[in-house]
Amino acid sequence: MTQDLIVTREGPVGRLRLNRPRAIHALTREMCEGVLAALEDWRGDLGVEAIIIDHAEGRGFCAGGDIRLLAESGAGDGEAARGFFHAEYRMNHRLFAYAKPIFAVMDGITMGGGVGISAPARFRVATENTRFAMPETGIGLFPDVGGGWYLSRLPGRMGVFLALTGHRLDGAEAHALGLATHYLSSSAVEEAKAAIVAMPQDIAATLDRLSTPAPEAKIMERAGDIDRLFAADTLEDILAALEADGGEWAAQQLAILRTKSPQACKVSLRLLHEGGLTTEFADEMRREYAVASHVVQRPDFIEGVRALIVDKDNAPRWNPATPEGVTDTMIDHIFAPLPDAQAWTPDDR
Repeated sequence: MTQDLIVTREGPVGRLRLNRPRAIHALTREMCEGVLAALEDWRGDLGVEAIIIDHAEGRGFCAGGDIRLLAESGAGDGEAARGFFHAEYRMNHRLFAYAKPIFAVMDGITMGGGVGISAPARFRVATENTRFAMPETGIGLFPDVGGGWYLSRLPGRMGVFLALTGHRLDGAEAHALGLATHYLSSSAVEEAKAAIVAMPQDIAATLDRLSTPAPEAKIMERAGDIDRLFAADTLEDILAALEADGGEWAAQQLAILRTKSPQACKVSLRLLHEGGLTTEFADEMRREYAVASHVVQRPDFIEGVRALIVDKDNAPRWNPATPEGVTDTMIDHIFAPLPDAQAWTPDDR
């Protein structure tokens, strides 16, 4: 049986390799728990000086989580979905708080859960193959795995734009926004890994040496438009600004937003607002777990997965169908904290 997560040790470096190529290395609960166990084993091992996270064969780093399982669970009692989120968010938090340097290789598709496993790393490499996105509003979900933390800290209204539209960044754009710390040619990645295994205390110098100038980050040409058109705090006002603009780019973004779940978009806006005010990553995870526990059992997530992943008719029937139908009370219910006995905690203690 093929291992979905390959855990190895190369001298002073712990290696974590995602290994579900047919699913673009989408995460399962068992993979998240495997990462947690490995990090715990290496935490007190003085012989392990650094961690490398990458993927085995295939065209992407990590396409996210096991969405079908989440939807099937959400249609029932939601227990399996909550179990997955609980393990995944513990993994995200452990990576974020880990004392030893972590090097993540975002070569290829890096979306959703793939962002969650790479964004906490101290060193994050993008390449010409990188496609970085948080596309969850298209399936009735929201940018979780710390999305409320990372996206809210991007310049201007870039995080709001990425969260609502699910726009895909290339490697140069991810680097320009600080979502990647270094830009390497994919042909230099193996050399970088080998050099880190040889000298784990010199990761920064190794990556600086092997980095190449990133191509022009085209998204930055739109930064002014994004700050202006996505400036509002409400979905209705953002849509109105795009509609009133009259330009081709604004019309394209308006058309994209019309395909997204209005509920998911409003959840995302509130998540980024609250995430920007949050000072502890554990508090972000606690909030996102409560929101995910509620959203996964709501009609839009189940319908979004049906339309985009199961039946693939790309014609979701959102409920409510309009932004106006998504009331503040509905969003308040989604953001309601869980009882202490059900709330997320960073560890078993």
